[in-house]
Amino acid sequence: MKITHKPQRFFLYVILLIMPLLNSCLAQKEDVSHYTGEIVNVWNKKVMDLAIAEDNLFTLKGVRTTSMMHVAMHDALNAIRPKYTTYAYKGDMPKANPIAAVAQAAYEVAVDQFPDKENELYLELNNWLSSVPSGDSKNEGINLGKASAAAILKMRNDDTWNEQSEYTWHPMAPGVYAEFNEHSGTPEGFIFGAGWSKAKTFLLPSSDYFRSPPPPEINSDSYTKAYNEVKEVGATVSAIRTKDQAHYAMWWKEFVEISLNRLASDLVLKEKIDLWTTARSFALLNMTIYDAYVCVFDNKFFYNHWRPYTAIRWAANDGNPDTEPDTTWNTLHNHTYPFPSYPSAHGSGSGAGMTVIANTLGLGNEYAFTMTVPEVDSAGPMSEKMKMDPPERSFNSFSEAALEGAMSRLYLGIHFRYDSVEGNKLGVQIGEYASQNFLKPLK
Repeated sequence: MKITHKPQRFFLYVILLIMPLLNSCLAQKEDVSHYTGEIVNVWNKKVMDLAIAEDNLFTLKGVRTTSMMHVAMHDALNAIRPKYTTYAYKGDMPKANPIAAVAQAAYEVAVDQFPDKENELYLELNNWLSSVPSGDSKNEGINLGKASAAAILKMRNDDTWNEQSEYTWHPMAPGVYAEFNEHSGTPEGFIFGAGWSKAKTFLLPSSDYFRSPPPPEINSDSYTKAYNEVKEVGATVSAIRTKDQAHYAMWWKEFVEISLNRLASDLVLKEKIDLWTTARSFALLNMTIYDAYVCVFDNKFFYNHWRPYTAIRWAANDGNPDTEPDTTWNTLHNHTYPFPSYPSAHGSGSGAGMTVIANTLGLGNEYAFTMTVPEVDSAGPMSEKMKMDPPERSFNSFSEAALEGAMSRLYLGIHFRYDSVEGNKLGVQIGEYASQNFLKPLK
């Protein structure tokens, strides 16, 4: 009898010894799932504001920095509790404090890119670290954040994000991008974004991985239809453009990286989305917008297609007898942009970003939401700001919003319909590719 009870007493003793450890692990797992995405929202806005103040997002620096920062946050969290595959950092630190890790990761990337803002960024870092109890877990979180940030910064070193590129101007010809001196308010011979297609992508295998089909021939019926449409609905004064079309033409002028990061932040707050999901979504969102810009500019300079402004003013020379010229024609906002038209960059960025939001926040595509854009440039970049009235627009799905974002460029007068349609298609392709191949849920 004594012999048969000894094993039972032994196992009971072992269970009593390990029960506190088991409870601690279970408690840690449960607590982790209750961290909110607030810290991601705060750092996102902080860095986006710094980028806007520095260069008005006229370079890729802003969205490149947010991409790296959110990757560092995501990778750090998944070294603590693996829920998704990581991107750059492959460590394992299950005892690290998540808030300390995320805050430190964000700070390291941000201060690397904006060293002149070190004091401001340190204050934000300290605000988060001061909320974490001192001890080994906090220290490990800080070390993890530094390691995760270092990994992505090293990976993106020399990624040619600010590469300069030669552009050869072609003689005026049907369909060929050309600049009329007054059309963009830029110096004669200036062209924007030629180097963007040379930047190294985050997710796509190459900048030309997705190639849009060619735009229609200038003497084709499809081009004639598109020409006549933008000439009517995109003009400064239009008899057929509706008030709502004019509103969303201007409302969508805000850069995609601003409006979609703001939207994602609003949704995270409204739906109380957890920290791990939030970090993953923001990482994919920003990397995808970056890649959409790189890919669409590769397409733009591959096709070198003209803008409606040039096409309509020069139509007497285009070889199409059904396109009537108007040498005084201008756009809704009396401005057009100094780079090729096809396909639409805004359409691509909207399609890519909205697709990622739909795929990663757990909301699905068929989700009704309201989006806010407080103000936009009244004409070209750095023009006087105008308040949007109303500042909100509502949508029944993310794909609906993405398509409206693309089509807004038609009613603004800066793109043909086919520019917008193909830009949207390109963006959706990029968004789906990103969602299906990176930062995937672990089974």
